[in-house]
Amino acid sequence: MSVLVKPLVTEKISALNEEGRYGFIVARNANKIQIKQAVEAMYGVTVEDVNTMRYPGKKKSRQTKSGMISGRTASYKKAIVKVADGEVIDFYSGI
Repeated sequence: MSVLVKPLVTEKISALNEEGRYGFIVARNANKIQIKQAVEAMYGVTVEDVNTMRYPGKKKSRQTKSGMISGRTASYKKAIVKVADGEVIDFYSGI
């Protein structure tokens, strides 16, 4: 299983990209050391700092002909990675 699930491309994260901070959805059981090693290996940059956040799944429900259906969205873990000054991660190079 990969540590990095996908990069985050949102308006808030794009504003942080100018400061050298990048966001990723990561595996829920990954720790900061594993995240740092995975980013350095995949993108060839030097990681200075890693901050992580865990988000619980939200309750969702909808009304159907057969009645009320309720469930939860998946919980996930997010990591904000700060790279060294002058280094850049380009998510759009493979497109």
